[in-house]
Amino acid sequence: MYIIVIGGGKVGFSLTKALLDEGHEVVVLEKDQARTDFISGELGSVAIRGDGCELNTLSEVGTGRADMFVAVTGDDEDNLVSCQIAKHRFNVPVTVARINDPNNETIFKLLGIDVPINSTMEILEHIEQRVPTHPLTHLLTLKEEGVEIVEVRIPPTASAVGKAIKDIALPEGTTIGLIIGKKHKPYLPTPNSVLEADDQVIAATPPEREAALRTALRGK
Repeated sequence: MYIIVIGGGKVGFSLTKALLDEGHEVVVLEKDQARTDFISGELGSVAIRGDGCELNTLSEVGTGRADMFVAVTGDDEDNLVSCQIAKHRFNVPVTVARINDPNNETIFKLLGIDVPINSTMEILEHIEQRVPTHPLTHLLTLKEEGVEIVEVRIPPTASAVGKAIKDIALPEGTTIGLIIGKKHKPYLPTPNSVLEADDQVIAATPPEREAALRTALRGK
């Protein structure tokens, strides 16, 4: 997906990094030159100095071909205006806006913002739900137990296809609890259960081992 992020603060930076790690094409617009230079130094040439509320700027970064537009500045008015331009002038299918003042949520919804939300994790979860090929989706966080419940989709090219679960090097502390396939009903797997292409694997894993789980099931 091509995703435009407005605002390169802490939220915008973290979101951009996460999206790049997932393989998406991302451009982040940031008004401050020093912050733009910092992002470029950390993440590569993905940051452009500019105002996300300016029509010409949005046109220059290819908003017309964007699959998703995410505004996460610290200013609710800027987030609302930029999303309105993206939606109504460039026909971006999905607009996501950070709300800094909860009292503004109603007006954001009334004015047609598709996903008005408050945190980086919520933004990522909404994006994951809208990307059918997304490799790993967070379903639930159990903070006290230190466990994430995630869904991993198995592509036909995955190294795990045709392997029994017992033969897959799952990261420590990870348990596969459910498998949902196109050719069979959901079932509780055993160590001898064999993964098939397009299976959806529901697993519990420590947050720090998510990347290792994805690699074990899908390959690098």
